Amino acid sequence: MATPTPTPTPVKLAVVYYSSTGTIAALAKEIAGAAERAGAEVRLRRAHELAPQAAIDSNPAWARNARETADIPEATPEDVDWADAVIFGTPTRFGNVTSQLKQFIDLLGPLWAEGRLADKVYSGFTSSATLHGGQESTLLALYNTAYHWGGIIVPPGYTDPSKFVDGNPYGTSHVDAQGENPVNETALQAARVQATRVVRMTAALKAGFTS
Repeated sequence: MATPTPTPTPVKLAVVYYSSTGTIAALAKEIAGAAERAGAEVRLRRAHELAPQAAIDSNPAWARNARETADIPEATPEDVDWADAVIFGTPTRFGNVTSQLKQFIDLLGPLWAEGRLADKVYSGFTSSATLHGGQESTLLALYNTAYHWGGIIVPPGYTDPSKFVDGNPYGTSHVDAQGENPVNETALQAARVQATRVVRMTAALKAGFTS
């Protein structure tokens, strides 16, 4: 009798993001949904807010996003430990990662010390207020961390015709013009392409590790 072929376990994906006024939150939700449709088990998590409440309340879009995403659980190191792949999302802050997401990443030190962050897939997405406002440098800075972990970076690249429309091979990005440009179909399609590619590549790696 032939030995049954084991059923592959779903890819476990954590989407961990920080969003102030909602652009990154919208992209994170699109990525999570696309990954689920691609067969992944997904945890959508937001980074802990560090800004004082007065600062949040002073910006209506920031306050609204805080209310609308309050039901999304805050990220914990266990979410990353659980995952086969992690897609991080952050607005750009002077061409770099936000302090909120960076603090979460810094909390992963104990997992790194145990080697538990190695051999996972990592990818990232971002937004900026202005065109050429640091999107690429933010994603490259984010990926520097994964190099230290021994992670496997899976960018979207120019692997789909739609990528020649949004033009960012490093990760999904959007220019929101201080809230004047809501997340559009170009950015949403980029998010779907990235999520699907991450799930597909992670599944292939998982199959290779277990074969």
